[in-house]
Amino acid sequence: MERPAHAGLRHLALNVTRMDDMKRFYVDLLGFEVEWEPDGDNVYLSSGIDNLALHRAAPHGTAGEVPSSASSGTLDHLGLIVREAGDVDRWAAFLESQGVTLAAKPKTHRDGARSCYFKDPDGNSIQIIHHPPISDK
Repeated sequence: MERPAHAGLRHLALNVTRMDDMKRFYVDLLGFEVEWEPDGDNVYLSSGIDNLALHRAAPHGTAGEVPSSASSGTLDHLGLIVREAGDVDRWAAFLESQGVTLAAKPKTHRDGARSCYFKDPDGNSIQIIHHPPISDK
């Protein structure tokens, strides 16, 4: 059987413990727009080419609980692609001007990518990255 094609990774869902803070962070600071907010426990955001779902995590000790990525998830980081290497530095300066502490300052990697890292209110690591093979697509 032949493998079907796909259009890339364009959807990420995070279990969150601080819904209001997370929504403000991704909308007000990172520029995502609310695509759909069916209730107070779920919000779907988009940059126009993707979908980021925020789902309120069940309280600890709840039967059927899905752990938040901040406590025991396996997510290493999520990446936001930028078009030019200099955009990484502009994002880093903007984030710092907004009181966000960078976990890693802008750096050019051996493969030619350039990135910086910071954390969202729930502790998820976010990378702003210029990755030449995909940044212009």
